[in-house]
Amino acid sequence: MELQQRPPEADAPTRERVARTLLELGPSTAAALAERLDLTPAAVRRHLDHMIAEEAVEAREPRTYGSRGRGRPARLFAITEAGRDKFDQQYDDLAVDALRFLEETGGDAAVMAFARKRVAGIEDRYDEIATAEPGLEASEALARALTQGGYAASVRQGPVGEQLCQQHCPVSHVAHEFPQLCEAETEVISKVLGRHVQRLATIAHGDGVCTTCIPSTSHERVTS
Repeated sequence: MELQQRPPEADAPTRERVARTLLELGPSTAAALAERLDLTPAAVRRHLDHMIAEEAVEAREPRTYGSRGRGRPARLFAITEAGRDKFDQQYDDLAVDALRFLEETGGDAAVMAFARKRVAGIEDRYDEIATAEPGLEASEALARALTQGGYAASVRQGPVGEQLCQQHCPVSHVAHEFPQLCEAETEVISKVLGRHVQRLATIAHGDGVCTTCIPSTSHERVTS
């Protein structure tokens, strides 16, 4: 008796979970994804192979520093630009047209006012998270608030403080033409954290990750 092949659409929800986890974690090994998703490494590799064939994911050789140990290091998998396009960007054309009209009728100030209105929800989500978990670091609470808004954010240690990394931007294509969206977002990050921050990279301008430097308070005192 022939075994029926599993229809491709049946795997779509799991592939979406794999893709979203890659957005959250950044480049990851199949083993790391399997552990995060509670799947077998073989199952994750099968999904990754399919996504590579669709050019939604790419495989990368990991960088090695110093002498290499025995065996080949595990490959890393990362979302491609085409893979990002599948997330939350189906209304890009409509959004760009609307903002162009707003700019024509109200000028740059109207676009900036819209951008600030749009990110106001980040501050509200941050307040809710910070109130619910008062022991949480402000940067971690902000990363969670951004993740709830679709930005897949995390905090890492940087050379002069922390770095807020956003693996995904749901409005990156629109922000490429209207940088006010990025400016308003940086403003609200600075406001929430109560200190000056600096954008180092944005997906809207072709970088792989939106990165914001959050200098330590001691570094701010030294350089101010």
